[in-house]
Amino acid sequence: MTMIDLNCDLGESFGVFKIGNDEEVLKYISSANIACGFHGGDHNVMFETVKLAKKYRVQIGAHPGFPDLAGFGRREMNLSPREIYHLVIYQIGTLKAVCKVNGTNLVHVKPHGALYNMAAKNRGLADSIAQAVFDLNPQLVLFALAGSELAKAGEERGLLVAGEVFADRTYQHDGTLTSRQEPNAMIHDSEFAITRVVRMIKERKVEAVDGTDIEIQADTICVHGDDPQALEFVTKLKQAFLQENIQIRKSWRTE
Repeated sequence: MTMIDLNCDLGESFGVFKIGNDEEVLKYISSANIACGFHGGDHNVMFETVKLAKKYRVQIGAHPGFPDLAGFGRREMNLSPREIYHLVIYQIGTLKAVCKVNGTNLVHVKPHGALYNMAAKNRGLADSIAQAVFDLNPQLVLFALAGSELAKAGEERGLLVAGEVFADRTYQHDGTLTSRQEPNAMIHDSEFAITRVVRMIKERKVEAVDGTDIEIQADTICVHGDDPQALEFVTKLKQAFLQENIQIRKSWRTE
């Protein structure tokens, strides 16, 4: 049987502004990437999301991003490697503390938005993130775009790196994600997206926008929690997994 992790970006509501349907989505996934207050989320939302993840026995991960609440962390920022290291430490440490007082553990780290995409190509930025994760806890799993500079930086430091693929995004020929500024960046046809995901898991291949097949390592699949159709999509995805004999991974360290 093939094993796969199913992750979702959650806890991105802020104050009175509600994003996504976190509690319902948590019933279907195995890993939750919880916003740490920079691109989304706040102290109250972090506490509530951690409690819900614990309730549904979902692995908890920190989802650090750029300090860009207005842009939802999707705008690039020109920060030094030292600044990147500090902001990642700060955010992971915050969520780690929330986990501790709620009697649960932080399992993984997945950068958000522009920080994630820049680290996929920029080795200096990738090194800063990987070092921050390692310095806080070398047992943390690092979620990184499959084949990216961030994945390489994590592996060189001895971190367990989970190659991440995206159900609702298109890929360029070099394995990077198509920019959200492009009209073909997102996949809105759920059946087409599910077919692509199954192929990525079973064949370790995905078709790029230019029609070429690229090799890809699929350890964890991302579903975006801010998408209004997220709940419907994850239910369909899990049904497809059952038919394809694909099992949702429950742990990174014991299997």
